[in-house]
Amino acid sequence: MDSELLQIEPPHLTFVFELKKQSSCLVHLSNNASHHVAFKIKTTSPKKYCVRPTIGVINPHASCDFTVTMQPQRSAPPDFQCKDKFLIQSTIVPVGTTPDQISSQFFSKETSNYVEEKKLRVVLISPPSSPVLLPVNSDLNHHDSLGGGYKDRLLTPDGLENLPPSLTVAEEKSSEPAEDMEEDTTGKEMISKRVENNSESKIEIGMKQGEDDLRLSLNKDYEELKSRISIMDSKLREAEETIAKLTEERRANTREKDLLKLELEMLKRKGNMKRPQVGFPLLFVCVVALVSVTVGYYVHP
Repeated sequence: MDSELLQIEPPHLTFVFELKKQSSCLVHLSNNASHHVAFKIKTTSPKKYCVRPTIGVINPHASCDFTVTMQPQRSAPPDFQCKDKFLIQSTIVPVGTTPDQISSQFFSKETSNYVEEKKLRVVLISPPSSPVLLPVNSDLNHHDSLGGGYKDRLLTPDGLENLPPSLTVAEEKSSEPAEDMEEDTTGKEMISKRVENNSESKIEIGMKQGEDDLRLSLNKDYEELKSRISIMDSKLREAEETIAKLTEERRANTREKDLLKLELEMLKRKGNMKRPQVGFPLLFVCVVALVSVTVGYYVHP
């Protein structure tokens, strides 16, 4: 092939890694060929990722998206280096091919089909950290005089300042008095409580969404089962009606057969009764013979 069958964007899979949380990545596939192209997605860690869809068919000069979801992980990989990889196979298929008709034989190297393969590596990034908010009080000038590094800080409209990530907590503690440290710890406790409340609310929302999804799936399954039962009932009724009709026809045929037999017997009897007699009766012959013998005896003594 002179050109690539599929153009893949982005060139690698990027996931925002957070412990015990899912992360998804969208991949865009573009068909550059003038033929229908089928694709199949494989991974080195199938239990770790969920891909939807895993196979598909893209029309000429069209595009398609698939989503890769990383399941919640309990621990982070060392140095945030992930060795997982994905393989995208593509090949030309006949017009009218559906995803249900695609099998592993389409992408087998033993056949004469041209199979294009591209590998995507997995990149993990940490979630963006939210800035720490500190109150601005009358001691700001004092901190500036001590060289605490507050000159380049930005103030919010609420009177709070954003602490850049480069300033550590140890430096903050060393540059503030004891009262400010207590206020800072109180603020941290409030932030931690808010984070916990947010996490709990997210968990509750996720559980509610899961329950809603489960209810929807159960309702769909119930409706499908109900429709199947109704279809089976209608088919059973049709079968019963057909059986009843066949039984009635059999009974009618039996009755007609019996009637024909009776009519045949009656016709036979009528034929025997109407049969004409040929010649003289035996009694008449005997009487004539006796009379003739008697007459002859008297005529010729």
